[in-house]
Amino acid sequence: MKIVFMGTPAFAVPSLQMLLEQGYEVVAVVTQPDRPQGRKKTLTPSPVKEAALALGLSVLQPERMRRPEAVAELATYEPDLIVTAAYGQILPKSVLDLPKFGCVNVHGSLLPKYRGGAPIQRCIINGEKVTGVTLMYMAEGLDTGDMISRVEVPIEDTDTSGTLFEKLSLAGCELLKNEMPRLAVGRVQATPQDDSEATYAPNLSRDDERIDWNASSLDIYNRIRGLVPFSGAFTLWNGETFKIWAALRPDRNSTNIEAVPGTVLAVSGDGVEVVTGDGSLLLTSVQPAGKKAMTAADFSRGAVMKPGMVLG
Repeated sequence: MKIVFMGTPAFAVPSLQMLLEQGYEVVAVVTQPDRPQGRKKTLTPSPVKEAALALGLSVLQPERMRRPEAVAELATYEPDLIVTAAYGQILPKSVLDLPKFGCVNVHGSLLPKYRGGAPIQRCIINGEKVTGVTLMYMAEGLDTGDMISRVEVPIEDTDTSGTLFEKLSLAGCELLKNEMPRLAVGRVQATPQDDSEATYAPNLSRDDERIDWNASSLDIYNRIRGLVPFSGAFTLWNGETFKIWAALRPDRNSTNIEAVPGTVLAVSGDGVEVVTGDGSLLLTSVQPAGKKAMTAADFSRGAVMKPGMVLG
């Protein structure tokens, strides 16, 4: 059976590696084009591309998978099954119709909840306690296909998007591994999704990264966790971006705080304590504009931020 694998971030790499380790024939890998990264905007291959080249696999990088020339190139590999994991593009019907055993997707949520491109980040931002992975057949809609199987994964209070990505990546790999023998012969019973229960997880915007200090300390804490280690949450300090990479919720009675949300209460080696809508939050890893991320201890040694200043 010929398999084409589609994926882009590190989330997809374990699933690709598993297919090879289990002896399946992966005839090609499709991933997003190399993108500029870092301050120098260096063109950088995706983690899936790096893994595929290390495994000696053919790599395709169409800018748009729905373009006729991209579909025609894919068709030359005559796939029996297409497996996707966080590829980053919606596949057109012309691609979905190519393999005789269909196209399946390893999606990082418990569908129909969190359809879309940022399910892992948004489930943390929204304070969910449980998420998971759904293996599904792909359809023309956004994550609307029939579900093959699901597995739940608890979200710990200390999880970030980074740690949850790793957990869900491995869970998805195992889910795919267990279902591959049936997928390989087309003997899979799938369950339609209940569209009335669907929720959405669109890609994150700049506004999603901005901290509203009027929100509760828990909501702000969840937002910070949900944006690590990728874009990071931010506020403004003296009109410039001030990023926050880690925080703690101090045990403080909110009725004792008489300051507007965003007010700095203290700057110490333990953290920068800031007033929130219902108490305060201790920022333990920060990044002033033009500098690298640093611990609160390092920041406090040379900080010009003083108690009474207001962030945001």
